[in-house]
Amino acid sequence: MRFLIAVFVSLFSLGALAQSVPPPALAANAWILIDHATGQTLAAKDPDTRIEPASLTKLMTAYLTFAAMKAGTITADQVVPVSDRAWRMEGSRMFIEPRKPVTVDELIKGVIVQSGNDACVALAELIAGSEEGFAALMNREAQRLGMANTHFTNSTGLPDPQLYTTAGDLARLASAIVRDFPEYYSLYSMKEFTYNDIRQPNRNRLLYMDPTVDGMKTGHTSTAGYCLVSTAERGPRRLISVVLGAASDTVRAQESLKLLNYGFQFFETVKLYKADEALSQFRVWKGKLNELPVGFTQDFMISLPKEAADKIQVTLESRQPLVAPLDKGQEVGTLTLTVDGKAAGQYPVVALQEVPVAGFFGRLWDAIVMLFKQL
Repeated sequence: MRFLIAVFVSLFSLGALAQSVPPPALAANAWILIDHATGQTLAAKDPDTRIEPASLTKLMTAYLTFAAMKAGTITADQVVPVSDRAWRMEGSRMFIEPRKPVTVDELIKGVIVQSGNDACVALAELIAGSEEGFAALMNREAQRLGMANTHFTNSTGLPDPQLYTTAGDLARLASAIVRDFPEYYSLYSMKEFTYNDIRQPNRNRLLYMDPTVDGMKTGHTSTAGYCLVSTAERGPRRLISVVLGAASDTVRAQESLKLLNYGFQFFETVKLYKADEALSQFRVWKGKLNELPVGFTQDFMISLPKEAADKIQVTLESRQPLVAPLDKGQEVGTLTLTVDGKAAGQYPVVALQEVPVAGFFGRLWDAIVMLFKQL
């Protein structure tokens, strides 16, 4: 699968560029807004502060279930045995029963739409043998995804002193779900699901308020407050918001929509360079080629305030001396971006083709030239 290049700009730099239109004040404890295509943070408050995730934990439960389905270790129509532990789970439930057949497909809908704690435990036991073993898989996957401030202890989000995450880590996880499992992502837009003759609506109010919103997950406990991870796609752009610790279901939806609207209205995603497009030719020494085309192996995109997109300035620097052999994809220089005189990031550029070593006389001649040039 081919992904757009992730371009990370510091919140400080991007915030400085967007000072003319500051983000809205939200009635929430912590929040973040990111651009899915670039990975950039557009606005945030306390994105790295550890919080209780409540049912937002189920995003990772779903991620691991999707991964198991994609790998073929479980199948959507597979019938899952329901343990007494899963059946007796407290909190929100999809109402599975030990003697009533239930499939993986039904369970994952129970997790996503109904936020069923019983469904989470049933899937955890299916995939890892126990919820404790599943929690270990959750933590391993969190580490792989770069969720450095997250620790899981269960599949449901029921309160635990050692269960924590951050707004920034949740945004990273939500983006990974959209990116890695497009074949399953549409489940997050389901507005209701019926199992065991019990119909339950999706608790994500934004699915009913804005047709561009197609996910993702709500969460609530008395200590965590009302939380919502949401994402919307308008035209070619997708934004992801995380709002944590709101005072009510209504407030978390209103504040999330306010944040999404801000991002779509005042920012744009710009494709600066296409994949494998040569930005320049760098001098190569002791190689069969004297000039090396350099650029990016994936599309290079960046999010900027709309008034700043026409003010991008680019500086390209080579890591001289570049001495053969060089591999395709090897970092060979740095692209520096500034917008209206303000730093917007530095990004590595790579060799777009390999350069084998030259013959003896070619290497000897370049060695002499390099000596005189003091390279």
